[in-house]
Parts: sequence; structure tokens; C-alpha cells
Amino acid sequence: MAAARAGAAARRLCHAAAAQPPRLKKLALHPPKSVEVQFADGSTFHLSAEFLRVYSPAADSKIRSIAGEKVIFGRRHVGIMSAESIGNYGVRILFDDLHKTGIFTWDYLHHLGSNKFSLSRNYIRTLRKHGLSRDPQRRK
Repeated sequence: MAAARAGAAARRLCHAAAAQPPRLKKLALHPPKSVEVQFADGSTFHLSAEFLRVYSPAADSKIRSIAGEKVIFGRRHVGIMSAESIGNYGVRILFDDLHKTGIFTWDYLHHLGSNKFSLSRNYIRTLRKHGLSRDPQRRK
């Protein structure tokens, strides 16, 4: 009985530790093209301005809704102008298209970095599906 309780307690502790957001060790802005984030778990990610802009957590990130699917396009050349620390949990990035309302938490940046390739692949597929491009539209 005691062994079962100890095992259950160990599983809860292990689950709680896994649920903890990763602790940020370093955030380096490389304007205008990327951000480098390093976490205490040893992971380091280089995230492009375009990738961060497309996956901005803001509600008003200039999204086009196509058949109920929200798509951001034409951001291949977007740049990062600056970043502002938000408490001890995230950063607000100002992009050169003047988007600045998304707060990237450390947990969200870790998620983006950990899933960068599948997220990028899905983004490109979505653009192709709707006949859109990463390139900005030409002005007439």
C-alpha cells in the first residue's frame, strides 16, 4: 500500500515538473531578421521574423479568414524593429509592419521552437492551399 502511494506521488511530481514552463536563459534579438532563445533545458532556437510574425499570439495580427481558416500571408520580408520585456514571463516584439500587440511568453517561444519545422511546413501548405504567397502583394 505504501509503495503504491509512493509511486503515485512520484508520478504526480514527475507530471508537475513536465508541466512547468521552460526557464529562459537567454533571449538575443538579431534585428531585423531573427530572435535566438535559449532555455535551461538546453534547447536553443533561432526563430525568423517571418515565422514569429505569422505565429504571433495577438488577436489582431492582420489575419485573412479564408473559408473559416485564418491565414497570414505576404510576410516574407517582415523585420523586427525592437522587443520589450513583459514582466518575467514574456516579450512583446515590434515588427516593421507595425504589428506589436502579441506577447510571446517563454512557454510559447519554446513551443514555437520545438515545433518550428512542422509549423513552417503547415504554414506553407496552407498558403498553397489558398493560392497565397509568403511574398508581399505588389502595389498597383
